[in-house]
Amino acid sequence: MSPRRDKPTTDLFSPSPPPMPSRIRVGIGGWTYAPWRGGRFYPVGLVQRRELEYASRQLTSIEVNGTYYGAQKPATYAKWRDETPEGFVFSAKAPQRIMESKALSKTGHQIEDFIDGIVELGGKLGPLVWQFDKGKRIDAAEFEAFVGLLPTEQAGRKLRHVLDVRDPTFVGKDYLALARKHGMATVFTDSEEHPSFADLTADFVYARLMRSQAGIETGYPNAELGRWAERAVLWSEGGDPADLPHLETGTPAKRTRDVFLYFISSAKERNPAAAMALLERLGAIAKSGG
Repeated sequence: MSPRRDKPTTDLFSPSPPPMPSRIRVGIGGWTYAPWRGGRFYPVGLVQRRELEYASRQLTSIEVNGTYYGAQKPATYAKWRDETPEGFVFSAKAPQRIMESKALSKTGHQIEDFIDGIVELGGKLGPLVWQFDKGKRIDAAEFEAFVGLLPTEQAGRKLRHVLDVRDPTFVGKDYLALARKHGMATVFTDSEEHPSFADLTADFVYARLMRSQAGIETGYPNAELGRWAERAVLWSEGGDPADLPHLETGTPAKRTRDVFLYFISSAKERNPAAAMALLERLGAIAKSGG
């Protein structure tokens, strides 16, 4: 499926993702990337300051990566909120400096500062991702104390947290148990570089798909996109895809779940087309009543 390049100018900023299962969000990482311009994703001539406005009307979510390198001012978050359509959701990475602290148990003030600002996204604030990069040695007691610092709500709004620990020696049953205790999701990375497991630990699922291919216009083969659409629907209906890797055996309690699925990294230039192709498949499933 080709990106939508030929839409009339008057339609560029009208929401266009097809109707789809309401619990599923599909998107990309960030929205500022030069190879997406000039007709590949963004229409020729679209000014850069309107790229978020356009992208948020082709997709249903975006993972903000820039916050990993530094939190934004509350006014910036408010601007993003106002530029995007009703129903759109942002997820966001927490600032790297927090996870790299030598004393995770003492990062409460930094956590508070970040969250106090980003809640300006209002109803468009989705999961917050806490990424611990590979190579960082994690003390179990400090990590447990840190997780306990993450608030469950702010300004009357429920907060959702995602743990993304990339040290394979730390990831195990105790890690899953801690995530479940606090109702936090762990990331399914679909990656050979990072721990990749699909165990369910929360009332939502967070998947980062990292295998897009430059030689395929939609990033993924059609059959694989079809399988991801089926998995997303299964997750949303309370199921657990058996064909994905797990750390534990057993069947989790069946419960409906929100699903956040992002095409990230790899052949980044293909990720918007991959996301839109998956949205089309999900729309077809919703239309058929499947």
